[in-house]
Amino acid sequence: MAKLKIIVSATSLFCTRIEWALKLKGLEYELTVEDWDKGKSELLLKSNPAHKKVPVLLDDGVAIAESKVILEYIDEKWKGGDLYPLLPQDPYERAQARFWAQFADDKCVFGTWGACCAVDALEKEKAVENALESFAYLEKQIEGKKFFAGDKIGYLDLVAGWIPHWLGVMEETGGIKILDAERFPSLHEWAQNFIKIPLIKECVPPRDFLVNYSIALLSYLRSSALNKP
Repeated sequence: MAKLKIIVSATSLFCTRIEWALKLKGLEYELTVEDWDKGKSELLLKSNPAHKKVPVLLDDGVAIAESKVILEYIDEKWKGGDLYPLLPQDPYERAQARFWAQFADDKCVFGTWGACCAVDALEKEKAVENALESFAYLEKQIEGKKFFAGDKIGYLDLVAGWIPHWLGVMEETGGIKILDAERFPSLHEWAQNFIKIPLIKECVPPRDFLVNYSIALLSYLRSSALNKP
């Protein structure tokens, strides 16, 4: 079996989902962690010249970029037999999983981060409202199920897997509240079930580390916004 390597950032929620997928498949891999204080590595720039972003999967030297593309690559290449399936076999269900995964990234991840970064009170209020509206769609998708994929975790669970750990960090450092147990009971229960899985929990960065990083990043971004002419 070819050796697998992932180029990651220690703080990126998009990277951990790749580790989860590889562990579910039972595949061995090597982590290469970017040190942003030293700038982007030659390996990252060579492996993903178009976007210059993590994560990147190197499969026997061949580079695959963008987290959801990597997840599908992993599921397509290592499938069948006893290998854990990430995406459903039914074409409609596969399409739905892809749609909601894209929605979760576009609307929930970036919507929440936008609310965190907002400096103006009215702008922040509006961003939170938009994020809550997006999370309401995810709530409907998980209602009546233990995981988005049913009885066990799948592709959409991995993509939404930042919610149990990273969302709380964003809420704390950004001065917002999104995942309320009364507003989103099913999503809240899913988050608790998901993060309790040993394989999932062992890959997430320490919360204090993420909090300190988020505070520093938000401080820099807000300062830059306020100093704009």
